[in-house]
Amino acid sequence: MTESKTITINDKEYILDDLSDAAKAQLGSMQLTDQEIVRLQQQLAIAQTARNAYAQALNAELPKDA
Repeated sequence: MTESKTITINDKEYILDDLSDAAKAQLGSMQLTDQEIVRLQQQLAIAQTARNAYAQALNAELPKDA
């Protein structure tokens, strides 16, 4: 016997096969949105790292006697 896949939402466990098609669609949209948030956070980390590198390069180019 195979176990049914479940998901926990608001501290309550649901069997995926028991969810309505509309609920499954909303769940899919939430999962895609979560993935996009992770991707955007990674992009932000890349941009912040690049900005720090530019700031260091700029600092190296500034006159030392100012």
